[in-house]
Amino acid sequence: MANATPVRVRFCPSPTGNPHVGLVRTALFNWAFARHHGGTFVFRIEDTDAARDSEESYVQLLDSLRWLGFTWDEGPEVGGPHAPYRQSQRMEIYADVAKKLKDGGYAYDCYCTTEELDARRAAARAAGKPSGYDGHCRELTAVQVEAYQGEHRTPIVRFRMPDEPITFTDLVRGELAFTPENVPDFGILRANGAPLYTLVNPVDDALMEITHVLRGEDLLSSTPRQIALYKALIELGVAKAVPQFGHLPYVMGEGNKKLSKRDPESSLNLYRERGFLPEGLLNYLSLLGWSFSKDQDVFSIEEMVAKFDIDGVNANPARFDLKKAEAINADHIRRLDEKAFADACAPWLRAPFANWEPEEFDAGAWAAIAPYAQTRVTVLSDITANVDFLFRKEPVEDQASWDKAMKGDPAGLLTSARARLETADWSDPESLKQAVLAAGEAHGLKLGKAQAPVRVAVTGRTVGLPLFESLQILGRERSLARIDAALAKLAATAA
Repeated sequence: MANATPVRVRFCPSPTGNPHVGLVRTALFNWAFARHHGGTFVFRIEDTDAARDSEESYVQLLDSLRWLGFTWDEGPEVGGPHAPYRQSQRMEIYADVAKKLKDGGYAYDCYCTTEELDARRAAARAAGKPSGYDGHCRELTAVQVEAYQGEHRTPIVRFRMPDEPITFTDLVRGELAFTPENVPDFGILRANGAPLYTLVNPVDDALMEITHVLRGEDLLSSTPRQIALYKALIELGVAKAVPQFGHLPYVMGEGNKKLSKRDPESSLNLYRERGFLPEGLLNYLSLLGWSFSKDQDVFSIEEMVAKFDIDGVNANPARFDLKKAEAINADHIRRLDEKAFADACAPWLRAPFANWEPEEFDAGAWAAIAPYAQTRVTVLSDITANVDFLFRKEPVEDQASWDKAMKGDPAGLLTSARARLETADWSDPESLKQAVLAAGEAHGLKLGKAQAPVRVAVTGRTVGLPLFESLQILGRERSLARIDAALAKLAATAA
């Protein structure tokens, strides 16, 4: 899409709790849109809700964006011509704009109590009419205002919506129209003077000259109110133009329900802790409402930026599929060079993830096994269980794996395999394979069945990295000692 003016988009989360993957998808689409068009990505913090916002969440939010690889052109710790970029530091700005709106007749004091509003809304619903604010205080006389003040009522400030329909072209959903009865006057200041989201969000967009607002579908109902407010701000000389809006599709979870913060798979921290690569996670999230091409799901962030535009976003809800996210992440792991993979795994090779002592870690053994691990893991945290047999004095005790593998005549098979392995060429994994294959044939077993007891004896698990390469890296002495230990355990069990 062509843009007559330079693109300026914003990402403006609230620092409350763990970042949600839907929030990350919104950030990604805004960031990619700005980068694609050579525009400006503004990062703004909406922290006016003191009861819910926290400094800890703010710090975590910045850390998460950096981990994902996002950079912002204006915002916290970067600065810019429209600083400050935290709403809690812009209160004087909002108070000044609210005064201008009141003085210009675009807003008014509303003295209605909560009980009065509830009663009138209930009556409207009973009559089959819209139950939004009915404009009761729109045209109060001086006598009425004096009477309310005499009752010590403290008013909120409401914006006066126009009496004609609000229409606009959504960049994702096309032409939309909202009739006046469905968009009533709305509050912009609380009774204590604190500004509401309905004021601060569009005011900041106006002052920061945002050209495109790309946000979640759940905010669509507030758009006609914001458009009306923008137009008032333009007439007051506060804003220059109404931005274009594009509402991104819902991200759905199980049971056709919107993925909520209560759903475990919604937490960005979950994917970071499991060892998703930022590139893999962002690749998958980009597919929630957008498509790179009909026959390609795996691509780099650079490739996405080169191709991304808002007119390619689908309005239909997007379903979050964890298995597909894992598969795409696995593809990105395969794309890493060997050193990058080994470096990326580092956090999962030490406490608190590692189940071996720090001094037991063998860097040489890790370097040797890493190329085989890279083709097997789905997320980086998988690496710990795949390589722990190399660094522990004894393999992990997994009774379920033991019971599954030690069937038939496991002692006979292990005895035969040990004898052949003892004379095998341990510099060649193929020689180790032939030793176990021969042992299996002697017991009427194919390689798959024959190697299961050996794998569990040596690694403690029924699945893992290529067995014969693993045996070679573990070494002859340690491998045979573990087979001996397994034989002793079988003998003790039989006795």
